[in-house]
Amino acid sequence: MGLPVSRSHPAMSQASLRALYPEHLAVLQARAAEALRRGGQEHLLIPSGTLHYQAFDDRDYPYAVNPQFKAWLPLTQAPGSWLVITPGQRPKLIFLQPHDYWHVVPSDPTGYWVEHFDIEVIRNADDAARLLPGVFRCAILGEPQSALGAYVPNNPEPVLQYLDYHRAFKTGYEIEMMRQANRIGVRAHRAAERAFRAGSSEFGIHLAYCQAAGQDANDLPYGNIIALNEHAAVLHYTARDRLPPKPVRSFLIDAGASFHGYASDITRTYATHDDAFAAMIRAVDAAQLQLCGMVRAGTDYAAIHLEAHRLLAGVLHDFGVLKVSAEEAVASGVSAAFFPHGIGHGIGLQVHDVAGFAASDAGGTIAKPDGHPYLRLTRTLAAGMAVTIEPGIYFIDMLLDALKAKGLGEAVDWDRVEAFKPYGGIRIEDDVVCTEGEPINLTREAFAQA
Repeated sequence: MGLPVSRSHPAMSQASLRALYPEHLAVLQARAAEALRRGGQEHLLIPSGTLHYQAFDDRDYPYAVNPQFKAWLPLTQAPGSWLVITPGQRPKLIFLQPHDYWHVVPSDPTGYWVEHFDIEVIRNADDAARLLPGVFRCAILGEPQSALGAYVPNNPEPVLQYLDYHRAFKTGYEIEMMRQANRIGVRAHRAAERAFRAGSSEFGIHLAYCQAAGQDANDLPYGNIIALNEHAAVLHYTARDRLPPKPVRSFLIDAGASFHGYASDITRTYATHDDAFAAMIRAVDAAQLQLCGMVRAGTDYAAIHLEAHRLLAGVLHDFGVLKVSAEEAVASGVSAAFFPHGIGHGIGLQVHDVAGFAASDAGGTIAKPDGHPYLRLTRTLAAGMAVTIEPGIYFIDMLLDALKAKGLGEAVDWDRVEAFKPYGGIRIEDDVVCTEGEPINLTREAFAQA
């Protein structure tokens, strides 16, 4: 389970990280010991990952560190390194620091975490093999490309199932890492809104965001969604036009930031003028805050998703888009044409964190509610879990045409739909931590402090 987390915290500092890290490491060591016991192994080996070359080329893809590796220590740019975890012993880091004049060589390990590890520096990736325990009875977690001789990732299911399930419960250290990722993301969101108000293109807004975050496309936890007008109706829009449309009516931005391997995932929607669409944004924002308030220990996350459909259908009814009640819109499936995705997902080391459907730490699956195929989390919430809450309303031709084809067109005022279609859609998203009491909204907290 996650450790208790503070409701407020001063600016992130080496001192605060140093204070929180030992307990985080103790939790990971306890989890690793139990995972190994279940898998019948003695050692946990975690390669950091390697560079992958593109097919028929001599260029590599952007490096992405193994999430199992960065859970233990804040190293995100150390390809070719290894962690060795043996219950009852200090964890060992085998750190690749090659002799190289073509690329930047990783700096010597420093910081609050190094005193907790035995660190061996190697100059050649193959040298790691002589420092690893015998491959027999090792659980090796990683990609096939990380293989080193006989040390081939085997990813034993009992080990992964246990570790992934419990990764949902964040330690106090992890919450602080995510809090800082939200602060960086909010700072960049503020810059993106200023760029939108100044008349920038989607591409220009994207550049303003990256500049303010101090992160480029390879540093960000996912590709920025920067959508003006109708483009907001494309859920994962990443084309980024170089010129702004005329006129500019609306702006949807779904963009996060990284902090030492932890992610934030934040979405906001804006209108150029204080018109009916701006009023609808405010209504969705109010509904989103209600849903964030449901992030409580013991709450079925799928129930939040179903309540989102009811609240959003109510917004559509209030704005004259739906002729039927919210309850009827949900029961008939009409609401899904306007809110076609899930209410959110787990978040932490990965934007869509693992084990969202896990029934237990020994496996099994909790099914999605019928008719809701895109929900990414079906677990019951508990203290320490971190999730996103991201309700949305969209005007998508394909889905609206399908609604008519199903004979449900009478439920919709199509003149109102036509009035809102040029704005594309609305989505509001925050990162929220479940506690034993009131949830902690890391995103709203960051906006209040920005």
